[in-house]
Amino acid sequence: MLARQRQETILRAVESDGGVRVSDLVHHLGVSDMTVRRDIETLAHKGLVRKVHGGATRAGDRSVDEPGFSVKSEMNPVQKSEIARTAASLIAPGSSVALSAGTTAYAVAIELRPVKRLTVVTNSPRVADLLDDPSRDDQVVVLTGGVRTPSDALAGPVANRMLAETHVDTLILGVHGIDLDSGLTTPNLQEAQTNRALIKAARRLVVVADHSKWGVVGLSTIATLSQIDILVTDAELDHDARRAIIEQVGNLIVAPRSAEATS
Repeated sequence: MLARQRQETILRAVESDGGVRVSDLVHHLGVSDMTVRRDIETLAHKGLVRKVHGGATRAGDRSVDEPGFSVKSEMNPVQKSEIARTAASLIAPGSSVALSAGTTAYAVAIELRPVKRLTVVTNSPRVADLLDDPSRDDQVVVLTGGVRTPSDALAGPVANRMLAETHVDTLILGVHGIDLDSGLTTPNLQEAQTNRALIKAARRLVVVADHSKWGVVGLSTIATLSQIDILVTDAELDHDARRAIIEQVGNLIVAPRSAEATS
């Protein structure tokens, strides 16, 4: 297959799914990892795609663009792990915590597995599957109902009604975008409503968002920055953004760099 044909295939996949992973393209195109990365570099240089860690997403900032869970899981995985470890350290044994859907919240769920006597409420089937352990009698996992979204969240009226009668100590919320004026946003209207219900159910709102989410605006606002009690991000967020966030957010925590990031 010629380079032009490969690049057209990559563009079609990005347009269809919102993003692509290098590993999937290697398998689909039958070429090397390096070849795929060169093709993505070429397309990014032309402004046709946006190069991200492990793949590519649409170049535009359309408010309805929503890459699926598998695509987003390849984006900034080291930074998400750093954020997850820091956010999990805020959760005390014996407390109740809600976790939204999304890859960063899922990373937090991984770090929460050792915490004792947790009650977890989530609209993420992936989080529920990860944390549900029949051999443990010190943990309760509650999964809302609802309709699955592209980010693998359960959203809609069923989830909202369940959450209206729920009260937790802390919500760990992952977001599609965070912006000074638009606040926390998502491309999915149903998911926005369910995220608002999650926020209302929690006494404390902890938002987990890596640096690439800054300046991204989705179709619907979930909450303003002033509603955030704690924002956990990574060290690659620039200092101008940090100053702007500090003026509105209760507490900004920058996760320490991991050995993997500094090596």
